Amino acid sequence: MDRLNQSFLDALKAALCNQNVDWGSPLSPQEWRSLFQLARIHSVLPLVYEAVYSCPAAQGLEPAVLQPFKTQAIQTAVLQTVKTQDFLQLEQSLEAAGVTPLVVKGLICRSLYPRPDLRPSSDEDILIPAGQFSACHAAMTAQGLEPLEPEQNMEAAHEVSYGKPGSPLHIELHKSLFPPESEAYGEFNRFFDGAFDRAVTETVHGVSVPTLGYTDHFFYLICHAFKHFLHSGFGIRQVCDIVLFANAHGSAIDWSAILKQCREIHAELFTAALLQIGRNYLNFDPEKACYPEEWRAIQVDAAPMLEDLLSGGIYGSADMSRRHSSNITLNAVTAGKKGKRSGAPILRTVFPSAKHLERRYPYLKRRPYLLPAAWIDRIFHYGKELKSGSSNRASDAIQIGNRRIELMKQYGIIR
Repeated sequence: MDRLNQSFLDALKAALCNQNVDWGSPLSPQEWRSLFQLARIHSVLPLVYEAVYSCPAAQGLEPAVLQPFKTQAIQTAVLQTVKTQDFLQLEQSLEAAGVTPLVVKGLICRSLYPRPDLRPSSDEDILIPAGQFSACHAAMTAQGLEPLEPEQNMEAAHEVSYGKPGSPLHIELHKSLFPPESEAYGEFNRFFDGAFDRAVTETVHGVSVPTLGYTDHFFYLICHAFKHFLHSGFGIRQVCDIVLFANAHGSAIDWSAILKQCREIHAELFTAALLQIGRNYLNFDPEKACYPEEWRAIQVDAAPMLEDLLSGGIYGSADMSRRHSSNITLNAVTAGKKGKRSGAPILRTVFPSAKHLERRYPYLKRRPYLLPAAWIDRIFHYGKELKSGSSNRASDAIQIGNRRIELMKQYGIIR
């Protein structure tokens, strides 16, 4: 592992342990910039900055090198504090209105960090029981939130996004944890049948917050990372969340049930690799997490997984070519589920389905028959990108996608 990635992981581990790094050897100004840029790509800049700014290696460094990253780290942390306060107020309002959502990921994971608001969240996710959408929608709009896609068929959608004018708060309201129509991971929803009956309550800043039971929540964190891995990647922050959750709630997690469910979706090697990364480079404590022998006995090489997630950034968004490579990997996974080969990656990448293009071309939701027009526009933009040498090239997306298919085969995801 090169010095940059090792330094990044050292800093992140220190942050998870509420410590500072103790680097004696100095880093060059460019190495410092590269370190903070990597932290920014993984959306952990406040955590990394807090762990390194006062270490011996930073002494004597020109303030101009650190100042831009210090400013951004502070702004991100302050913004997260505001979002957390606004969300907790909303949670209390929903409870008063008789709505009973479960909070998943963001707030619950942040509360596990030594300094929660140093772990940023772009949005907050809530899962509502069947039949509560209308009441939840009314309660949220009464609090000033507005749907971000007002033309969306909100009654039919499995997920509806809300924002609040004048506030950084962004809510993802889920009727199911995964899109049911997805051939690659829609089936994951079955594992969470009855989740509301197994719910628990956590106290965050003095507010009671209903959330998934510990086994459900841990498996959901795994499935969420796995879903993004099938697309273009997921980044180190999700590994931190999984590690901290295991350390905090391992005694309440049914590890045998987790292993059984992981095997059903071909994610046992994937999960074992994440926890091995957590043990080797972060602060995963197998004893504290009550990590059983049946899991420890799984043999897996985590190095390729670590390389992939470090290069991909948060949710595999390091560059657009990598994002577009998800068309190839998802096609391979879906084909594998059907017992078929992955097909022609170039054609599937340049000519994806309407579902894959809806975010870029929203009109396809209402007029799917316009898919050929979207294909033509896509080909036109690919041609311009190839000439301009941008980071969004079809050839790069195909290369990344094929490489990541081999990685999925290595971890038993594609058989």
